[in-house]
Amino acid sequence: MFNSHYDCKLDPKGRLVLPAKIKAAIPEANGSVLMLRMAEDRCLALYTLVEYRKLENQIKSLNINNQEQRLLMRSFFNSVTEVELDNAGRLLIPKQYQAYAGLEKEIMVAGNGNRIEIWNSKNYQNNIIMDPADLSSLMEKHLS
Repeated sequence: MFNSHYDCKLDPKGRLVLPAKIKAAIPEANGSVLMLRMAEDRCLALYTLVEYRKLENQIKSLNINNQEQRLLMRSFFNSVTEVELDNAGRLLIPKQYQAYAGLEKEIMVAGNGNRIEIWNSKNYQNNIIMDPADLSSLMEKHLS
């Protein structure tokens, strides 16, 4: 499981060094390949292969003969790319993905359970509940 958030930087080539705690949470059996997806709220979602395969299998089980499901399948698979961690723990974020998420030099990397999210720092602040009381209220509403 991935949690917490980290201020990070993209280098001029678009490479991101994953924070040590995030990198340590990636199972060793996963190897160096991760799956990157253009996700909700203009962030990027980074998945281990095991977690990506679970999502992929759900998408593949849709009915290609149904127009809405076919659109979902096509859009999903067109929003995903394979990325690889190099020996220095860096991954290259393709330009198209950087543009989608509005990534600049200063970015936020956040654990979100089974995936890692990569955000424009300002956009991240607009998509998280900062007040613990508000978070508690929402937890009470949805976890009761």
